[in-house]
Amino acid sequence: MPTEHLSPLDLAFWRIESAAHPMHLGALAVFEAAPREPGPGPGPGPGDCDAAVRAAALLTARCAAVPGLRRRIHDVLLPVGAAAWSSDADFDPARHVFLVRTDDLQAAAGPLMARPLDRSRPPWEAHVLAGPDPGSFAVLFKFHHALADGLGALALAAMLFDEGPPLRGPARPVPAPQPGGSVLRSLPGILAARVQDVGQALEIGASVARAGLPLGVPAALTAVAARTGTRAVAGLALDLDDVNRIRKVAGGTVNDVLIALVAGALRRWLVDRGDPEPEGPGPRALIPVSRRRPGGAQYGNRLSGYLLRLPLAEPDPVLRLHRVRTGMDRNKEAGPARGAGAVALLADHVHPLGHRLGGPLVAQAARLLFDILVTSVPLPGFTFSLGGSRVREVYPLAPLARGHSLAVAVSTYKGTVHYGLVADAAAVPDLAALAEALRAELDVLVREVS
Repeated sequence: MPTEHLSPLDLAFWRIESAAHPMHLGALAVFEAAPREPGPGPGPGPGDCDAAVRAAALLTARCAAVPGLRRRIHDVLLPVGAAAWSSDADFDPARHVFLVRTDDLQAAAGPLMARPLDRSRPPWEAHVLAGPDPGSFAVLFKFHHALADGLGALALAAMLFDEGPPLRGPARPVPAPQPGGSVLRSLPGILAARVQDVGQALEIGASVARAGLPLGVPAALTAVAARTGTRAVAGLALDLDDVNRIRKVAGGTVNDVLIALVAGALRRWLVDRGDPEPEGPGPRALIPVSRRRPGGAQYGNRLSGYLLRLPLAEPDPVLRLHRVRTGMDRNKEAGPARGAGAVALLADHVHPLGHRLGGPLVAQAARLLFDILVTSVPLPGFTFSLGGSRVREVYPLAPLARGHSLAVAVSTYKGTVHYGLVADAAAVPDLAALAEALRAELDVLVREVS
């Protein structure tokens, strides 16, 4: 079987990781208790058993049957600096599925997100967090970004849940068929493609340079203190109907409203904590964009992105939304393969050795490219369950790049918007206050459009 090398972008995610800045993404799935099944006598029935223990046992039993969860990464001799996938012959589910008892699900998720994955094993983990009562539990999934992006991670995790509507899992990349004819006849096309690729790389590089160094970024987002490697996690659930009410009156898309809520919450949070009122163009948000084709899901990453200045200096919430909408419309008009936000595409133009030697430098440069990550992970409309317990909430969690103190991820599940916040615990000790600022900002926008 031919060697399956990591794609350039997957390799970049693998190489830029450090102990203090692990490059895994995650999701905290909070479950409802399974319905109680009455027993034959006065004693407890099967439904009274510890749901978390049952969930851990199911994940342990099911993960070995998912090929994508048995894949590990190893270095190869050629090309120099490259890495490849292989099946882990010693795969042990007990090294990937863990049971943790806690009184606070979100508080437990922070230290677990701070802990890097074992790079000698398939790069994923599932932590079943048992709450204070037998029916209360959550599962924190962690997938290395080299293994999958948000959509790929969703497909992998879905294979571990109870049977439901089919969700296509990642498939191995299929090599493009080689055209017939001689090498000489295909050479002009190859050269033309190379020239086009180089031109695109230069255009993206120029856009990155034009984006410039941070200007007017609020002090709380400069992440000067974000070097501890500690993590805090907070989640917030909002009503999707409220978001749609705002969208219908003010215009734009649901995603425009969700981004505007982040901008307004940041402004509110900074002012409430006593920082100076934001001025200037605002922090640069990197908005990842999936480049996957429908039905063409595969392992790894197919990502580009948009770069958007969050209008924190604008005091009017409706005008903030308008400015977000205008900026996103401008990005969409240019497309995800152009502009400073498409910096991820530059990975395709770097030799594997460059990723290996330059990974630490690239990681340190993240702070120069953007100030905050705001990403959206779409979820399917059906209900996930595990051992009969239904998923009630899903909080996506993004990795925190070096020099950054905050990352925001959002998903919509069963009529509810779920914001997942990951922060450097020392730089942002009041992360819960930022989560509540999101709720306050939604309330204000709903009143403004009513």
